[in-house]
Amino acid sequence: YFLLPQKSYLACPEMTIDPEKTYMVTIKTEKGDVVLELYPKQAPWAVNSFVFLARQGWFDDVPFHRVLPGFVAQGGDPSGSGMGGPGYQFDNENAEAVFDRAGLVAMANSGANTNGSQFFITYDAAPDLNGGYTIFGEVLEGMEVVESLTARDPASGTELPEADRIISIKITEK
Repeated sequence: YFLLPQKSYLACPEMTIDPEKTYMVTIKTEKGDVVLELYPKQAPWAVNSFVFLARQGWFDDVPFHRVLPGFVAQGGDPSGSGMGGPGYQFDNENAEAVFDRAGLVAMANSGANTNGSQFFITYDAAPDLNGGYTIFGEVLEGMEVVESLTARDPASGTELPEADRIISIKITEK
């Protein structure tokens, strides 16, 4: 966690994505690949940040630090503590989107407009999350990989099992 400032950024990256294009993501994990489609029209800043960080290698060798079966799998913090971020924050978007199914990809945050690098994938519908988090994509392939991630809850106060890691993330722009 204390080494993150050496890796972090001073400001949110400039808008470089094209909302008219399709952004596909392959998350390579220790347990297999997960393929996502991102929503650049609905959540341009979240997609822009995620694409920027992925292309910079931010997510490489980063754990899924919080995996709560039936709820979410969360990653995107290189420190693995759940407290780390990229050094910048951006506002919530796509507030009308609803968590109505498994496989939705959203920004994790510590309150409104505190999005950074952490993201989560839903295991099921989660209506309690509606309006508080930016949904910026969905799983197209590999939901079984997400479901196989090792359960771990950093808030449990117990010794945690080793986290499954993201090996790399590849972005394809069409």
